[in-house]
Amino acid sequence: MSEFRRTVFRLLGAMAPDRGRAIGVVVTGAAGLGLTIAVPALLGAATDAAIGGDFAGVARVLVLAGLLSAGSWVCLIAQGRLIATVAQRLAYRLRERASAKLSRVPVGYLDTQPRGDLLSRATNDIENVAQTVQHITFRVLGSLVNATGALVVMLLISPLLTAVLLVTMPAAVLVTRSIGWRAQPDFDAQWAATGQLSGHVEEMYTGHEVVTAFGRHAESARTFAEHNEHMRAASVRAEFTSGLIAPAVAFLGNVNYLVVAVLGAVRVTAGALSVGDVQAFIHYVTQVNQPVTTLGFLAGRIQSAVASASRVFALLDADDQEPDPVEPRRPTRVTGAVEFRDVAFGYDEPLFDGLSLSVQPGQTVAIVGPTGAGKSTLVNLLLRFYDPAAGTILLDGVDTRTMTRDDLRAAITVVPQDTWLFHGTIADNIGYGAPDATPTDITTAAHTAHVDHLIRTLPHGYDTQIDDHSLSAGERQLITLARAALAPSPILVLDEATSSVDTRTELAAQHAMTALRHNRTSFVIAHRLSTIRSADLILVMTTGAVVEQGTHHQLLAANGPYARLYAAQFSVEEPDSAGT
Repeated sequence: MSEFRRTVFRLLGAMAPDRGRAIGVVVTGAAGLGLTIAVPALLGAATDAAIGGDFAGVARVLVLAGLLSAGSWVCLIAQGRLIATVAQRLAYRLRERASAKLSRVPVGYLDTQPRGDLLSRATNDIENVAQTVQHITFRVLGSLVNATGALVVMLLISPLLTAVLLVTMPAAVLVTRSIGWRAQPDFDAQWAATGQLSGHVEEMYTGHEVVTAFGRHAESARTFAEHNEHMRAASVRAEFTSGLIAPAVAFLGNVNYLVVAVLGAVRVTAGALSVGDVQAFIHYVTQVNQPVTTLGFLAGRIQSAVASASRVFALLDADDQEPDPVEPRRPTRVTGAVEFRDVAFGYDEPLFDGLSLSVQPGQTVAIVGPTGAGKSTLVNLLLRFYDPAAGTILLDGVDTRTMTRDDLRAAITVVPQDTWLFHGTIADNIGYGAPDATPTDITTAAHTAHVDHLIRTLPHGYDTQIDDHSLSAGERQLITLARAALAPSPILVLDEATSSVDTRTELAAQHAMTALRHNRTSFVIAHRLSTIRSADLILVMTTGAVVEQGTHHQLLAANGPYARLYAAQFSVEEPDSAGT
């Protein structure tokens, strides 16, 4: 089965929860169009009656035709409402499934997919499918029902003319199918290009300050132009190729009219048909040709929707993360003891090979090293964002892979490298990790993070709405520290938590982090070595290996990699400090 057909059948299957409404669409459509099928025959009878001088009969026929048309109008309105409901409920379910899927896929999948493309699949592609179902289904179903009824009446009027018409129709179907297959890859490319363009726009918008600071607007514009041109070219190819269907089908339809008109005239001359019969038959020819003509004009829209549906299903088919164990274990009491035992892990290339590490409850462990050494990866393994290829990670003696992810992550509070605050109040953001927190709890957490005074200076205090410009980078970092202070977990992860804190708030952040680390096992990843001098254990990493470990004073005395890194950093910072 072709990919096109598989996608169409999956799309129909996705509508299964609304099969009752879908049946209603068919029934109301059949009723509405069935009422109109008799109208051309009635008009033909009215023509014959007028030719015979029976004007009273003409009036009766016209009244009946008007009543049938009114009934058809009511049925088709009901059908339109049902189709809109089916289409939007389909979109709702697809968005819901896409959202659920994104919460279940491994972090590695999200790391390898452009965010803008994923967003485009979950929004633009689903909306394209829904709009096509809503606006195209009505016309296609209506055309098919109308054509079926018209064929029945045409057979009653003239089996000969009907047979001639049916002989010529397959040509139109073959033309539609042949051109459609050629256009489908172009529609796939069009929506793939749409995702790439969305990804670039999202990337440039979120990194606007960096683009501006480095004067890279011209380069960004060139990249945008390349994506835009790719999308334009794919769209032109798709629309042009599918656009060939309509004129080809229209040409074949005109041939049908010509054949029917000539043969009809011959039959009228022979006395086998009346003028009214031929008039009605020509009306029905239009209705029989309508499904193919409709498909010809709507082929591009349909193929575009199928391409979008294929992208959505590709997202829904992505592998879920490994499920939690059926019979999970958990520590009797979580104290924060962490052990890495012969851990091996890598992305495209090996990073850790036989890494072993033991951290006691309440210890502060600082991890330093150059970019790419594996500092953040170490924490990602602890959180089970990734699983090791070999070895074991233990939390209070329990293999973390035998725990549920919820139990594991409930024991760990993370202050990520990139501050993340959502659009809401400051209180909502601080209480994000503790939904049951009271206003007093939130205020206490803000005091711990040394941000309460700042919040109270704002016009609306804790009810201040956060947007992209209401707080500085350092102030946003302090609020994330307050969020961490509110979470009662025994393990704390500070992933380069001071890297975005400005000088004015760095001292407050230092006091906040010291308070946060109290009675917690803490992992601190920071570029500024001044922030980790009080750590109980400092790990110096290079390319996945711990090359040194000890306290700040022990490592300085060893005069190894840490001492050289410390000397190099402070030889840069001290002159800067002297000049300020």
